[in-house]
Amino acid sequence: MAVEYTLSIIKPDALEKRCVGAIMSRIENAGLKIVATKMTSISLEEACNFYEVHRGKPFYNALCTFMASGPIIAMVLEGENAVSKYRALMGETNPLKASSGTIRGDFGKDVTEANRERNLVHGSDAVETARSEIAFFFSTLERLSVVQ
Repeated sequence: MAVEYTLSIIKPDALEKRCVGAIMSRIENAGLKIVATKMTSISLEEACNFYEVHRGKPFYNALCTFMASGPIIAMVLEGENAVSKYRALMGETNPLKASSGTIRGDFGKDVTEANRERNLVHGSDAVETARSEIAFFFSTLERLSVVQ
């Protein structure tokens, strides 16, 4: 098993719901180590750049606007198979379809189809993606040498 790094973003809706501590506890209880963290906010332009891969999809504009609507917490997670482990912990993208016991399943039940971008967390979908997503939020000086 390989030690990997992945990006986690706790989105504005999770901060509004005050479930940040519970989310971070779940991450650590799942065996993932938080090796870098910061609370920040991103502009609409930065959100659009970050989610560029989704440009043209029906949810793209709403997602970018939502991500620029309030503070977020960006984290680098470390662990064996961190990418797949964290994605399983997050649950289905649509909280209405997420299983109980996942972050989205337990904290995102007030989501509707009209506001489905409000799904609490983001996680990288691959090791390669994680590298670029981590670099988007964390400068070289902010990252541990092993993540660089």
